[in-house]
Amino acid sequence: MHSTLIVARIAPGSTDSVAGLFEEFDGGQTPHRMGTRRRQLFEYGGLYFHLQDFDADDGGERIEQAKTDPAFIKISNDLKAHIEAYDPSTWRSPADALATRFYSWSAR
Repeated sequence: MHSTLIVARIAPGSTDSVAGLFEEFDGGQTPHRMGTRRRQLFEYGGLYFHLQDFDADDGGERIEQAKTDPAFIKISNDLKAHIEAYDPSTWRSPADALATRFYSWSAR
């Protein structure tokens, strides 16, 4: 399994709206085509954390391929009202918001 963690800023009071957007999106086919196994959204002190688990290590490649999917384009546009880049001066794409894993452990 492969995981990505996106870090951004969330507008105050937007958690329900963002959850609703993803509930609708996750009910469609795009997450399955992307190989998404699980999605978890977190908020802390105005920060937004989007943890996404994929079936395989090619999750990042599949996200890139999904960028032309109408459902992906729609949710990306809809989220703009609620989510903004952590550092707008360096953001060019979602890849610029990915946290870098520096330790991992799991039970055997």
